[in-house]
Amino acid sequence: MKTSFISTLTAQSAMRLTIQRSQVEIQNLQKEVVTGRYADIGESLGSGASRSVTLNRDVLRLETMKDSNSLVTQRLSASQLALSEMSAQAQNLLEAFIAVNSSDDANRLAVADQEIRNALDSFTDAANTSSNGEYLLGGVNTDTKPLSDYQAAGSAAKATFDAAFFTRFGFSQNDPAAAGISVADMDDFLTNTLEPLFMGAQWNTDWSTASDSNVTSRISRTELVESNANANEEGIRKFALASIIGIELLSSPISNEVRSFVNSRAIQHAGEAVNKIDNIRSKLGISENRVSKANTALEAQIEIFELHVADLEGVDAYEASTRMKSLLAQIETSYQLTARLQQLSLTNFL
Repeated sequence: MKTSFISTLTAQSAMRLTIQRSQVEIQNLQKEVVTGRYADIGESLGSGASRSVTLNRDVLRLETMKDSNSLVTQRLSASQLALSEMSAQAQNLLEAFIAVNSSDDANRLAVADQEIRNALDSFTDAANTSSNGEYLLGGVNTDTKPLSDYQAAGSAAKATFDAAFFTRFGFSQNDPAAAGISVADMDDFLTNTLEPLFMGAQWNTDWSTASDSNVTSRISRTELVESNANANEEGIRKFALASIIGIELLSSPISNEVRSFVNSRAIQHAGEAVNKIDNIRSKLGISENRVSKANTALEAQIEIFELHVADLEGVDAYEASTRMKSLLAQIETSYQLTARLQQLSLTNFL
């Protein structure tokens, strides 16, 4: 018969190794109980870990797109507020012209002139609204103010109008000689000289630094929407044209017949401005609706992917908790055995 030798040190070392392994497993089990996922995906899923990585990447991509859509929604909402104010000022402009239609009363014309100037100031401020450091009506040129202030000192647009009027008639709009302008002459000036300054390339020289192209945002894997507007839209040009007709000509020393004609043309342009600015708002409203629907679709996709991830990575929290309690009991027993082993000594038996 052969006997084997086992020292107390060997037994203690074995107990310590058991305790260390159990402690590591307990930490993993605690993590699984809290997160509901495997502590080590690679070890638990093996080759299936690649699918877990793909699903989590898809969830992250969709959540990033949804976060990006919140910025798009904010830009669209701020643009709508600016355009709403611009539409209101266009309506105020129209009402100012209607109030003095067929009138040559100096006081009423002075009141109308001030209302027109106020409307233009408010309209310009609204057009230059910014959000998060971006000008909303600049198109893709979001870093510069899109619309110049006609009433500011040294205004290029003002200089252009004065030069155009003088070139056509040979005197300024405030010269008493303006009383001799006929309706036909004024019609020719408005149609063939003034309107092209607003509807053509001169607009971008005197008035606007905006781009004709708007910011395009991706709101889903397959959808793109325009998320702002620009100051080159026809409705904005029409508002500016009507305003300048009112400021420069309505109170000038022209005949009553010509003034009535000028006012009717201003009413026409102001009315077109109201309609076309509201059309811009409608277009942005469609974009807002598309973003909302895209967000709903993204949320549904995220939920589906997360369900797949949970099926793949999920653990039974009850089972993990039970296993953890069992290991804690084993560790407690190991501690007690280790303490008993440490008390073993030959001196206790001599």
